[in-house]
Amino acid sequence: MKDINVIGAGLAGCECAYYLTQKGYKVNLFDLKPNKFTPAHKNKNFGELVCSNSLKGNDPYSNACGLLKQEMRELGSFLISVADSTSVPAGNALAVDREKFSKEITEKLKQAGVNFICEERIDFAPDVPTVIATGPLTSEKLLDYISSLTGQPKYFFDAIAPIVSFDGIDFSNAFFEDRYGVPGVGDYVNCPMTKEEYDVFYEELIKAERIELKDFEKSAVFEGCMPIEVMAMRGKETLRYGPLKPTGLTSPHTNLHPYANVQLRKENLSGEAYNLVGFQTNLLFGEQKRVFSLIPALKNAEFLRYGVMHKNHYIDSTKALNKDLSLKNYPLIFIAGQLSGVEGYVESMASGLMCAINLDRKLKGLTPVIFPPETVLGALQSFITTDNGKFEPMNANYGIIVPLDEKIRDKSEKKKRIGLRSLQKIKEIKELINEY
Repeated sequence: MKDINVIGAGLAGCECAYYLTQKGYKVNLFDLKPNKFTPAHKNKNFGELVCSNSLKGNDPYSNACGLLKQEMRELGSFLISVADSTSVPAGNALAVDREKFSKEITEKLKQAGVNFICEERIDFAPDVPTVIATGPLTSEKLLDYISSLTGQPKYFFDAIAPIVSFDGIDFSNAFFEDRYGVPGVGDYVNCPMTKEEYDVFYEELIKAERIELKDFEKSAVFEGCMPIEVMAMRGKETLRYGPLKPTGLTSPHTNLHPYANVQLRKENLSGEAYNLVGFQTNLLFGEQKRVFSLIPALKNAEFLRYGVMHKNHYIDSTKALNKDLSLKNYPLIFIAGQLSGVEGYVESMASGLMCAINLDRKLKGLTPVIFPPETVLGALQSFITTDNGKFEPMNANYGIIVPLDEKIRDKSEKKKRIGLRSLQKIKEIKELINEY
C-alpha cells in the first residue's frame, strides 16, 4: 500500500484520513497544529468548528443538509458518527459540544494509526497520492503553489456569530420554545422584541461602526453566511424574515407573538454558553456589546466570544477538477473541503469522504464513483465540477438536486419523496463501494 498525504486536519481532512486509514493505507496528516494556529482557530485538537456548533437540520425528509448527513451515515461517515455521539439539544438541528467533538476526532484518528506531522507542506510530488484539504484559511505560501496548479484562487468572506453566557440572559424577557413547539418548552432560548424595541435595535445596527473592508473586498461577502449588519442594510423588514423571524413562537410573558425574535442555541452540553443564531458580524467588539445589548433579554449579557470576520479561499473547481475531485493535470492530487468550492461544515466533510472513496478506488484501478444527481452528495459533486460560467461556493440545498419526475405541490411531501429517492440511490452506491 502506498503512503497517502492529507494536507490539513480540518473537517474534510479528518474525514478523508480516517476513511483511508480504515482501508489499510498509511496516512500522513499534515497540519500546523498544535504548534501554530490560524487567526480563527483556538483549539489544539483537529476538526475544530470555528463559526458555530450547529451542523444544521437533521431531518433527511425535510432539510437538504439533513438528507446529506443521512447519506453520509449510510456510507459510514466518521465525522457524522462523532457528531452524533457529542450532540447537544438543538431542536431539529444537529449541534455538537465543540470541545468534545474535536477531542474525540483527534483521539480516534490516533487510535486508527494516522501519522500526525506538525508542519506546513507547500509542495507535493505529482506521483504521491495527496489530498489538499487546507480549508478557507489556506496559507499564502500554499495558495501560491496551488495557484500554479489550478490558477489564481478566489476568495470570499465569512463571519462568526457571538456567544453569550447563559447566566447573563434575562429570562423575564426570554423563554424556551422551539418554533411551533409546546409553549415554554424547547431547546432554543427566544429573545422577543416589540416593534418599538426592534426599531431602536435596527437603527443602531445599521449605523454601528464596523471593520472597514477595502473596495475589492466589499463584493466578496458570501450569501450563505452574510453579516447581520449587511443583511439589515437590504431593508428594515429583512431581518424579520431572516434570523429575527418571530414565526411559530408565542411569548409566555405576554401570550402574544413577538414582533421580532432572536434565537439562542446551546453551545455546549453544560448549557453555560449560547450562540446568537444568524448573528454573524463584522462589527467592532465594543459596538457588538452596545448594539446587541439593546435586545431586551441580552441587556446584561456577558459576551464569551465576539463575532469576527475572516478571509476564505476557494478554487474555481469547475475548471480545475475532474468528476472524482482530482486535479485535471495531476490525477493523484485531490482537493477537498471549502477549498474545493463547497460551503458549510457538513458539505466539507462530504467532500472529504468523496475524495477518500475515489482516491482509494483510483489506487485499486477501479472506476470512480460519480454520485447520482438525485442525491445531495451527487448534486454537490456535479455543481463543483461542471462549468456553467461564473462559479461561487455552494452549500446543500434542494435547488441543486435533480427534480422529481412527477410534480408534487405539497412541499413537505415533495421533500420526503426526494429524501426517499436519494437514500435508495445511496444504498446502491454503498453496495458498489463495498464490493471491494
